[in-house]
Amino acid sequence: KATKPDLKITALFDPNIDNCGGVEFKEDGLVEILEDYNSRYGQDYSFANHAKFKKDISNRLAHKDPYRLIERTPEKQLDLLIVVSQMLTGFDSKWINTLYLDKKLEYEHIIQAFSRTNRLYGHEKPFGTIRYYRFPHTMERNIELAVKTYSGDRPAGLFVQRLDKNLIQMNHFYDEICELFANARIEDFAKLPDDNTVRAKFAKYFKLLTTHLEAAKIQGFTWSQLRYSFTDRDENEKVIELKFDEKTYLTLALRYKELFKSGGGGAEDSVPYDLETYLTEIDTGKIDADYMNSRFDKYLKELNLGNLTEDELQQTLNEVHKSFASLTQEEQKYANIFLHDIQSGSITVDPDKSLRDYITEYMADAKDEMINQIIETFGLDGDLLKKMLASKLTEKTIDEFDNFSQLKSSVDPSKAKVYFEVITGETISRFKVNTRVTQLLKNIILGNEEFKPRVFYSEKLQRAEQALAEVAES
Repeated sequence: KATKPDLKITALFDPNIDNCGGVEFKEDGLVEILEDYNSRYGQDYSFANHAKFKKDISNRLAHKDPYRLIERTPEKQLDLLIVVSQMLTGFDSKWINTLYLDKKLEYEHIIQAFSRTNRLYGHEKPFGTIRYYRFPHTMERNIELAVKTYSGDRPAGLFVQRLDKNLIQMNHFYDEICELFANARIEDFAKLPDDNTVRAKFAKYFKLLTTHLEAAKIQGFTWSQLRYSFTDRDENEKVIELKFDEKTYLTLALRYKELFKSGGGGAEDSVPYDLETYLTEIDTGKIDADYMNSRFDKYLKELNLGNLTEDELQQTLNEVHKSFASLTQEEQKYANIFLHDIQSGSITVDPDKSLRDYITEYMADAKDEMINQIIETFGLDGDLLKKMLASKLTEKTIDEFDNFSQLKSSVDPSKAKVYFEVITGETISRFKVNTRVTQLLKNIILGNEEFKPRVFYSEKLQRAEQALAEVAES
């Protein structure tokens, strides 16, 4: 407490007061622990109701009543619980991440202790972690023997590799990913390869790279340091340098997230990528936009100077395009449209706006146009559609309050029939029209598909709608 006063800690020991076996001041220690807990959390526990004290700690750690929403109030949480032969059975919490072990254990005692961290919790807890300090070689042998005994002798990858091995593996899988994109002639990981088998390979390598990265972070790796020195058993020193930085990793994470929207994981005509949902939670918004904006500003200045050769200007433009790799593929599309507008002279750049501002503006305009075209094409409830698009719905919440059902009911079936018959060139039954409308609207609302009205059918659509109107009048 003196070393780290902000850390919220408490401890659980056998409450029997014997002060024997070399144990001194146990009663004073237990009193101090109880008083500290009472003071921090507004409780009133004593030796007389020590069992209730233990139960309160258990509920607090497991986020059970009365602490079900304790994640919203950090001041009520516990950061660290120190135990001696406590909480080994009958206790389970997905919120427990790490067990620090400072004693030698064997067989069932190892399984019981380690099971405190075995509940996973999505991207926030892809695995539990055990860190043991005493008798490391003996404990490693004991752990292997215990797992072999209680798992039916099935092999299990229990022990993470040392930091040097993890860094080597991270470089290895990065090289594999680089080769995939290079063979697909894609620079700077700007987009996903078109070949589904290559995408599946990328998914596999990125997951493995991330697994080693997560282990390396536990062992002290940070993005601020990419070069590490190690000394082997023979006192020989070796240096390992990571071949990529955080910006590059987040760019790869962005491409990985896009696999979820590219037909993988179940589409009939694609390789079913083996995807990890928790990896989509990686915050790719951390990608630094300063470099992209600096390249864009440099290009604008050179463009306005007008005294550079075409090759010199193209070189700067290439730098701008390379910086787009940190954008989603949709953002890249509108960034390129914006650059084209600058080159054609159809837009005058506002110096108070950044490149990101323009990309956001172009995307918003395109989305508004898309919504208007959907409303016009299907004659549906525009206000309800806009409301649902703004709500960031999921597969589970898309029909909350019957909104999706109401949206489908508002579709003009005659207009929908015209639309699908024109773009397919076939006569489609009313039932199939309803099925296609349902799937199209669902994909658009969930962000899995854009509504792309085809230019080639616009004239046909106009004539068909005119004919429809004439039939209605007659």
